Amino acid sequence: MTASARSPKTASRRTVVAAVGALGLGGAVAACGSDDAEPPEGRIEEETPEGGEELAGTSDIPEGGGVVFENARVVVTQPEPGEFRAFSAVCTHQGCVVRDVSDGTINCACHGSRFAIGDGSVVNGPAEQPLPEEALTVEGDSLRLG
Repeated sequence: MTASARSPKTASRRTVVAAVGALGLGGAVAACGSDDAEPPEGRIEEETPEGGEELAGTSDIPEGGGVVFENARVVVTQPEPGEFRAFSAVCTHQGCVVRDVSDGTINCACHGSRFAIGDGSVVNGPAEQPLPEEALTVEGDSLRLG
């Protein structure tokens, strides 16, 4: 069969959404990486620490909240005073980077999935799998990955 005799291909939803966004028409399409205002109980840090370097100070992580380190693809939470946890910041639904931490959950803006700050379990779908836990070392007032 020649190329001209093949039936036309249809574009996937993902291709159409990407094309609309590239044309500047995607204002209504939510994305995890938007430049929205900083959330009250968590924020996004932009620097990516090298292995073993300090990720944050313990005082940088709010009690009952957390901070998304977008470039490092990790979110660090403090579910209870002095208890620090780290999870992958990549949503298990479709791979968006989670946007913020508020009201006791890690939140993905792409499709509304929410994860518990204490164990990364799914609180609200469409995600069905928890966020994987990352190794976090607390050294004095310093938090390091690994």
